[in-house]
Amino acid sequence: MGVSIGDPDVLPDPPPAEVHYTVISVDDHLVEPPHLFEGRLPERFAERAPYVKTTSKGHQIWVFDGRAYPQVGLNAVAGRPRDGSPMEPVRFDQMRRGCWDVHARVGDMDLAGIWASVSFPSQITGFCGTVYSGCSDPALGLAVTRAWNDWLFEEWYGPHPERVVPLGITFLADPEQGAAEIRRNAERGFVAVTLPEQPHRIGYPSLHSGYWDPIVAACAETGTVICLHVGSTGVADMPADAPLVELAATLFSATSLHACADWLWSGLPVRFADVRIAMSEGGIGWVPMLADRLDYIYETSGHGRGAWPGGAMSPTEVLLRNFWFCTIDDPSIWPVRDRIGVDRIMVEVDYPHADSTWPDTQRFLRDRLGGLPVEDVRRITHANAAALFRHPLPEVCRP
Repeated sequence: MGVSIGDPDVLPDPPPAEVHYTVISVDDHLVEPPHLFEGRLPERFAERAPYVKTTSKGHQIWVFDGRAYPQVGLNAVAGRPRDGSPMEPVRFDQMRRGCWDVHARVGDMDLAGIWASVSFPSQITGFCGTVYSGCSDPALGLAVTRAWNDWLFEEWYGPHPERVVPLGITFLADPEQGAAEIRRNAERGFVAVTLPEQPHRIGYPSLHSGYWDPIVAACAETGTVICLHVGSTGVADMPADAPLVELAATLFSATSLHACADWLWSGLPVRFADVRIAMSEGGIGWVPMLADRLDYIYETSGHGRGAWPGGAMSPTEVLLRNFWFCTIDDPSIWPVRDRIGVDRIMVEVDYPHADSTWPDTQRFLRDRLGGLPVEDVRRITHANAAALFRHPLPEVCRP
């Protein structure tokens, strides 16, 4: 079904899971296949499209705009032994086929009992299209951005529209062109776009500058959900001699908290009251803490009352109106889930990354959610995501 046969370390298919819940995973990843850009760029750009090159060591890497983008094992470990080095460069035939082939992906979703999936980009694209937006030739960067979206719509979403939630990228280097791409995608059915968490960290104007208003306005007007994937603008600051992968992964929640507070205080969710923002792969354990701190500084110490643009709505009220929160595993939070709002929590599988619960997603969720009321479980596992992303559900949902 989903196995590649070029590497004996790619394990055989797991047995199909016993299905307890209908699951929409709001954070998975695709690995861009080597043929992605073939025939998708205007003729004047065709020879400058991203392409896959095999190195003298036999590794397959992407090349674009004079730079190399290696595949790394951490990006595609689904179906591989977890006791190996996750950072070893890999070839496509060393990956489980579901990493880069949508038909095999749906097969892997079936094995784990996953109804639908939001798939973020990977190495050559960046979690929010930063590679293409940073191209030395902006016209080429825009063309590649559009080509990626065309491929996603035609080859990743098109064959399985009930199983794939269409999430796009946009052009970040020009907000008017970026807004136009969001509208182009929305007209043909895209429901989400991935944007940078804190753009000032990667050389763009900050969220407070007004630069991003056209893009956020386009999202609000079209109902396009903004997905802010943790790490999309880098990881937390760390000492150079720290265990970088381990420390960065530990601080995912702190990174997402920082980004969420930045978006909130930028006033963008106030000026564009209809905008909907999902904090992808950032966990949810920090959300009550942020809400408590916002309440205290706003109501007691008075910090920000003069700068807050929300009028009668407090920062916490806007937080819990405009933001949705995504969890792989936050077991300590369930007793206080009402502080977040059960209608604002969604689950993630993170296939094919190292954090993924695949293929044990059903068993994992039953262990974590089995003690909650059925209606809460229904919302968390699929109903909230279906409503936010306007995605169809199967005729019969569980529980």
